[in-house]
Amino acid sequence: MLSGKNLLLIISGGIAAYKVLEVIRRLRDRGMMIRAVLTEGGAQFVTPLSVAALTENRVYQDLFSLTDEAEMGHIRLSREADLVLVAPASADLIARMASGMANDLATTALLATNKPVLIAPAMNVEMWNHAATRANIATLESRGVMRIGPASGDLACGEFGSGRLSEPADIIAAVTDFFTARTAAKPLAGKRAIVTSGPTHEPIDPVRYIANRSSGKQGHAIAVALAAAGAEVTLISGPVALPDPSGMAVRHVETAREMMVAVQDSLPADIAVCAAAVADWRVASSAGQKLKKDESGQMPDLRFAENPDILAALGAPGPNRPALVIGFAAETENLLAHARAKLVRKGCDWILANDVTAESGTFGGDHNQIHLIRQDRPQDDDVWPRQDKKAVADHLVAQIIAHFAGTKP
Repeated sequence: MLSGKNLLLIISGGIAAYKVLEVIRRLRDRGMMIRAVLTEGGAQFVTPLSVAALTENRVYQDLFSLTDEAEMGHIRLSREADLVLVAPASADLIARMASGMANDLATTALLATNKPVLIAPAMNVEMWNHAATRANIATLESRGVMRIGPASGDLACGEFGSGRLSEPADIIAAVTDFFTARTAAKPLAGKRAIVTSGPTHEPIDPVRYIANRSSGKQGHAIAVALAAAGAEVTLISGPVALPDPSGMAVRHVETAREMMVAVQDSLPADIAVCAAAVADWRVASSAGQKLKKDESGQMPDLRFAENPDILAALGAPGPNRPALVIGFAAETENLLAHARAKLVRKGCDWILANDVTAESGTFGGDHNQIHLIRQDRPQDDDVWPRQDKKAVADHLVAQIIAHFAGTKP
């Protein structure tokens, strides 16, 4: 269950830090890959050398190390893990997490992560029972942070009560239970997905651009539904007025060419859903300065060039082709004929055809009506009821799950 999983371990200050060395050793025995961040306080109790020897990785301590930023910056540390474990989690670090502080490498990585976080508190019993600590724990748990312990018993300070770091076996069991539950409840666990969303903006000059009315609502909803089903999602978004969804990597782009590069950089993937409304053309040579009207009455001469075809590139045969490539066909006439032709032309597996005429009110709106057309049965389109875009996303992901499971949805 743990083999090949990536753990970011944050070790804060406290005498219980010595127990974490046993946690590292036993997780490594199970095949888990571990990178460790050692706080200034943690380094008073365990040495970087001992942690490095057991993790078989370098230990990260300094937020402002140029080498770290060039080779393994705090953003990559926080994003490449499957789980972030804070053990021991001192009262000070818990308070800084709850406050959203980012004044060292540990808190910066925790604030930047979009991955699940599990904390193992360890402190004096009175510190644990203090109203401030209880409020901080409640705040973190309301944000989805998981907790193991603390245990009760004799404390290093000579007192007795709650505050002991959970035993290594219990921490390892909590880590194992996390991945067991995640796999059982997440039918797309282990699958990588790319979702494009929103419009592209193709510049005419520094203040004008060519765009469309795509809101990104459908693409973002699909990305959220895929992540909820366990997929590792990269959302590539054009300019939208939507917040970044949590639980996935998000890349922001403006032009079709930037979106193409971002898609290629995100391969390989098992699933690609091209929900973005990518501009077919761009101004071949955008002006470096704002185009001004003059007294001649002449219009500017705008020459256009064709943008790269992202969906066709993903659908083309090759070693990096996703197992399931899905496109959208937003049409104003001859919906099914145009969608079936696009399915063949682009080489994708499925096309979601939707009517974007003014009467339908779907382009940029909150609802969609989809005709799902599949490459293996192009004449047998599946008509979905008109529904909100979250329901469309859930319906699509159910079809994707059934596809990979080899069952009927």
